Amino acid sequence: MIKITENISIPDDELKFSYTRSSGPGGQNVNKVSTAAYLRFDVRNSSTLTEEIKIRLIKSAGKRVSKKGVLIIKAQRYRTQAQNRREALERLVGLIKYAALKPVYRKKTRPSQAVKERRLIDKHKHSQLKQDRKPVDISE
Repeated sequence: MIKITENISIPDDELKFSYTRSSGPGGQNVNKVSTAAYLRFDVRNSSTLTEEIKIRLIKSAGKRVSKKGVLIIKAQRYRTQAQNRREALERLVGLIKYAALKPVYRKKTRPSQAVKERRLIDKHKHSQLKQDRKPVDISE
C-alpha cells in the first residue's frame, strides 16, 4: 500500500512493474542486467482515485497515458533495479499529488477608478516626455 495523501493510498496490486535492459549508466552491466523499470498504473480502473483526480491525472500525464487509460512511467537513471523502481514510484506519487490539488480559478475583476486615472496620468507624462525630445522648429 502506497500512501500518497491522507485520503489517497494505492494498493500494491494496482501497480504493475516490468524490467528491461537500460540505456542509462552502468557500463558492461547495461548489456547483462535488466535495470530499467516500467511502472504501469491503470488510472481509469483505479478504485482509490475519484473521477476528478483521474481526469486531471490523465490530462497532466499527457503522452505517458495510453488510449486505454494506463499510465506508463519508465525509470532508468540509476544502475540498480531497486533505485529505478523507487524513482518510478516517486514520480507516480508526484503526479497523483499534483492531480489531487484542486485548481484555483481566477475571479475576474475590473480595475478601480484610481488605477485608471493613474494609468492615464502616466501615459500623458510619457507622451509629454517624447514630445520634449522632438527637435524644435525654429521657423515658428
